[in-house]
Amino acid sequence: MGQRIRAAMPLAVAVAILTYAWLEVSLNFSFHWVTSGDLGIGISLPGNFHLVTAAAFVSWGIFFAAGADLGAGARVVGSSVIGALSGLLLMWIAPAVADLPDFWGIAIVGAIGAFAVVISSAFGDWYYTPAVFGGLASVFFWWVATGLDGWVEGGGGRGNSPAALADPTTAGSGAFGGALSTSIGWVFASTTASLVCGVVLGLVSVQLANAVARVLGIRAVEATTSVA
Repeated sequence: MGQRIRAAMPLAVAVAILTYAWLEVSLNFSFHWVTSGDLGIGISLPGNFHLVTAAAFVSWGIFFAAGADLGAGARVVGSSVIGALSGLLLMWIAPAVADLPDFWGIAIVGAIGAFAVVISSAFGDWYYTPAVFGGLASVFFWWVATGLDGWVEGGGGRGNSPAALADPTTAGSGAFGGALSTSIGWVFASTTASLVCGVVLGLVSVQLANAVARVLGIRAVEATTSVA
């Protein structure tokens, strides 16, 4: 047990440092730095484009499952983008099949998409199914959290300003009383960028773990593969 803890220590330190950095950057980016107006409660209204904090953790974890090297990074980025594009298609198509209050349109389009995601694994080793699922799931999650724009009429909000948020007809139905109401296009853009950030965090965490391992006198191969 002690040897396993020693082997995991460099990566644990690296991941902890980068987790702190990502949370600081992504949350400040969305609520303090790139915003659309002061909400008067100590934080600001996120802009149309913002960083989806959770999405990066999805692709970061998948990066380690895929092998935690440059090849894995390329596979996870490409496959995550494919998954995000699948999510974009879901957001476009499902409301045209059945809108509020019927969920069966989302369910049937989601089922067809899931079939396509898995059957496409036959295309080659470059296609990494877990990352495609992760990308699709991340977009779907953020679509739900930000008001189900398209499925819910006006769910994504209009105007993206404190004035629009204060008006029930334009506020949208996203999280935090409509503050995270976001249109389909920006859901896709924000989530995709955040998924790519997760892979970058994975690559950096490997290099940082190797540096910590050298300081602690632990072989780099142990440090970077202990949780992969």
